[in-house]
Amino acid sequence: MAAATATGDSVKEPLLHRAYPSQVASASSPALPSAPPGSAGRRFPGVLDVPNLKKRGGGTRSWIRVEAVTASVQTLEIDKATMMRRCELPARDLRLLDPLFVYPSTVLGRERAIVVNLEQIRCVITADEVLLLNSLDSYVLQYAAELQRRLLQRAEGDQLPFEFRALELALEAACSFLDAQAAELEIEAYPLLDELTSKISTLNLERVRRLKSRLVALTRRVQKVRDEIEQLMDDDGDMAEMYLTEKKMRMESSVFGDQSLLGYNSAGAAGASVSAPVSPVSSPTESRKLEKAFSLCRSRHDSTKSSDNTTTDHIQELEMLLEAYFVVIDSTLNKLTSLKEYIDDTEDFINIQLDNVRNQLIQFELLLTTATFVVAIFGVVAGIFGMNFETSVFKIENAFQWVLVITSVVGVFIFCSFIWFFKYKRLMPL
Repeated sequence: MAAATATGDSVKEPLLHRAYPSQVASASSPALPSAPPGSAGRRFPGVLDVPNLKKRGGGTRSWIRVEAVTASVQTLEIDKATMMRRCELPARDLRLLDPLFVYPSTVLGRERAIVVNLEQIRCVITADEVLLLNSLDSYVLQYAAELQRRLLQRAEGDQLPFEFRALELALEAACSFLDAQAAELEIEAYPLLDELTSKISTLNLERVRRLKSRLVALTRRVQKVRDEIEQLMDDDGDMAEMYLTEKKMRMESSVFGDQSLLGYNSAGAAGASVSAPVSPVSSPTESRKLEKAFSLCRSRHDSTKSSDNTTTDHIQELEMLLEAYFVVIDSTLNKLTSLKEYIDDTEDFINIQLDNVRNQLIQFELLLTTATFVVAIFGVVAGIFGMNFETSVFKIENAFQWVLVITSVVGVFIFCSFIWFFKYKRLMPL
């Protein structure tokens, strides 16, 4: 498979940045039995295409295999049933890795494998290999390339088990990806919010609404990864379940001890059947065999105690590893929380601005209503003098001018009285 490069990505490139030349080795699954003649193309009307759904759910998928010892990378075609038998996993665990379903980030420790679903990284980690669900995402190829590089360049004093290395790289890739998306969102958000503050428009409000939707979705994903890491750190049993190398060594030593004890018992039975009967006092062979059996049990007990101490040490190493990435993902969450608070502050500021404009409009409407009332006084006076009757007022010289002057003075006095009342009641700014 050709070397893959992460060009054209909209997000910032994380620590993983190398592609790898992989060796392709296809392992085809057994062919399904052929359908009976005449059944091809037969479908029930108004019913879903069940055969296609079954093929999508249980067909073969492409997996990238990274071996622990040789650090070789291969591409395999494995179906779901074979994967379940190979890793001793139930179907519900493999369902977490299915790209047809959308599940939150999850890290599960099982008897012989660790199921990892962290953003783009969906893999099954065992003590001997990593089976990574192949996809066109550049982070998947970068994960396989970086894991291969770290296995080839392993330091001499580094005793970290293989499964912890693979889990560490998956956490690093997920945290880097989420942090890159958070940084990209920050770069886009702050100028947009400043522009909205200076100019409130429908276009800017729509852009901020979309930005807030992306922020809420990203915060939910980051929060889920953080909760998953915190849950693992708080449970020693889950961390002990992830120490697959120790469980593999314990299983191998148990099988070897059982075989040795079975060999001693069979040898003793054969000797007893061939040899002549002797007295219990003069039978050093039986006592020697019993001592060997006791020493074997004692050595197995001592090895179990030492393995428990080793498991405790590795649990502490895993806890420190998880704590380091917990700090990283918590920093990303704090960054998103600060951005959300800035958006909320901007919304509050915009609401204050809109309330201020609304208050100004109400004040202007109040002044306009008062002025309309004053002008209505002139209408009342004009209506009175426009009636068809005779009065001595029309015979007074300059009576029209005096009516206008008196009406204007009364109107101005009433208007000023209203203004003073509004200010006294604090309905208008002083």
